[in-house]
Amino acid sequence: MSRIADVFRFAAVGGRLEEEVPVARLVRLADRLTADEGMVRWQLSGSVDAEGTPKLDLVMSGRLMLRCQRCLGGLDWELAVETALLPVRAGQDLPEDELDNDEVDAIEVDGDGGLDVLSLVEDEIILALPIAPRHADCGMPEATETGVRRESPFAPLVGLRGKGIL
Repeated sequence: MSRIADVFRFAAVGGRLEEEVPVARLVRLADRLTADEGMVRWQLSGSVDAEGTPKLDLVMSGRLMLRCQRCLGGLDWELAVETALLPVRAGQDLPEDELDNDEVDAIEVDGDGGLDVLSLVEDEIILALPIAPRHADCGMPEATETGVRRESPFAPLVGLRGKGIL
């Protein structure tokens, strides 16, 4: 099940969903990954606080093979995300106190209260990804396909710097 028909009712009754999703189904992640193997496990729980405000708790875990931004190779990354979400109807203003609360993120749901859970899971994974993933000990690639190190196109300009030309 990847859709909740009425998220507000889901929260009011304390609903709970969990699923394991193949990474290959998360198509918006494809350009950030070197491989689409593996599974992402998610759990979504609904609740209502003392003031009657609905809240969703989303917990996700799994392993992703990200693309290193230095060497472009695979980087094994552990996904471990827990987030609290405040569902609001499309066009509804957020309460002022919620704007100051960094512990809860507001999400807009369809006018009928529907929520595509798989899309939400994918959104939250994308938000959790490192901006520029790279190996801790990864250097820049030095050799070309022929095995010859390429010199910088600006290397000849270095000699001109001390002669007053540059």
